[in-house]
Amino acid sequence: MMETTQNGLKRSMKSRHLFMIALGGVLGTGFFNMSGYAIQTAGPLGSVLAYLIGGLIMYFVMLCLGELSVAMPTAGSFQEYSTRFIGPSHGFVVGWLYWLGWAATVALELVMIGGAMQRWFPDIHIVIWSILFGSVMFLVNAFSGRSFAEAEFWFASIKISAVVLFILIGGAAMFGFIDIKSASSAPLFSNFTKDGLFPTGIGSIFVTMLAVNFAFQGTELVGVAAGESKDPERVIPRAIRQTVWRTILFFGLAMTVLNAIVPFKQAGVLESPFVFALEQIGVPYAADIMNGVVLVALLSVANSGLYASSRMLYSLSGNKMAPKAFGKINASGVPFIALIVSFAVAALSFLTYFLPSDKVYQGLMNIAGMTAILSWIMICASQFFFRRKYLAQGGKIEDLKYRTPLYPFVPIFGFICCVAVFVSNWFDEATKIYVQYGVPAVLVMYLVYFLFMRKNGEEIKKQKADFMPIINIKRNEKA
Repeated sequence: MMETTQNGLKRSMKSRHLFMIALGGVLGTGFFNMSGYAIQTAGPLGSVLAYLIGGLIMYFVMLCLGELSVAMPTAGSFQEYSTRFIGPSHGFVVGWLYWLGWAATVALELVMIGGAMQRWFPDIHIVIWSILFGSVMFLVNAFSGRSFAEAEFWFASIKISAVVLFILIGGAAMFGFIDIKSASSAPLFSNFTKDGLFPTGIGSIFVTMLAVNFAFQGTELVGVAAGESKDPERVIPRAIRQTVWRTILFFGLAMTVLNAIVPFKQAGVLESPFVFALEQIGVPYAADIMNGVVLVALLSVANSGLYASSRMLYSLSGNKMAPKAFGKINASGVPFIALIVSFAVAALSFLTYFLPSDKVYQGLMNIAGMTAILSWIMICASQFFFRRKYLAQGGKIEDLKYRTPLYPFVPIFGFICCVAVFVSNWFDEATKIYVQYGVPAVLVMYLVYFLFMRKNGEEIKKQKADFMPIINIKRNEKA
């Protein structure tokens, strides 16, 4: 019989689902298409180092999320943790901005899905494909949390297989086992050295960190899905461990191979450096193959976006920061009204792509680019204050089923790194707009909270001051 949480959600996700949700989340269009920007901005070695540094930051964030999500597995994840351990105003801001960011992202993915399909079916309008695939993703999420997880498992499997094949084929070309059209001999690491190790300067590594961190964003979905996972104290740490080292391995190897084949001065002007690399190796129908992989990545992000946005509305409702109706669960364990509202808002922002209000659409997307790094900041801060409050209420470190190591260094270092990544966007004209839109959006949301939601927030703060009765700690074996 399927376990049900106190709030009606079904604990239907297995370890393989959580692992693929996290790993699949980082293998999105931000990696397949934006890697060219990272290569051109930071150079060959710089871009590889940028992804490794991004992976390290992700590792620290995931260590913090692990302790929180095992101790308190909840569908709201960092929105709930921010509300409890930092303050209701912070939970309100991160929850609503994260929801808005995902709703806008779903809209963008649907538009891009239509564009990808037009490559093969140019006579069918983008809107038709967007509506068709959008409806399918809605039905997948509406059926059950398990159906979302199963779809994401297969989407992620395809993306991972594609990356592994690229590493194998590209690696063979890199070491001369397969000929490259534009090279008379195996390139090996020549592209890394011919223009100098850091042709654009060492500082460019940090300038490109937003694009890199954008590629890693999605791993925090493990925390969102924790509230619907079976045996969270066992499967969440396992999913986090597997995700971190495999993500760093995949990204590091793929970027190394990519830089060995693609000259860095050409990378930024390519639609996708992966297509260029495959064409240089002589893989037939390279563009069509990559278009198919990108299509799967788009479907995966749209699927995850609907799940994340509906669960965030559900969490906000539970904390009296959104209408009560958003917290209602249907017989399948899905917050159906929250899902409908999230999909409707996504559809509305999708329409702005075709209307003169394109500035509104671009503004939403720029806010979306900022919300994930904001959620990482809140995760690190929440773990820091959770541990302090846990000890203050009489908790014992050895009773926690999963502990963030090297406390308080890990949450503090993770917090500083995430803030530094966000601030660094101001120094690059290509990413400066994220700060220009993101900071005002955060300030507006805080203003909304203090004008309209402060009373509800104070009630929630009092109700949730004592969290020990619900925390998932080791049981006394003698009891």
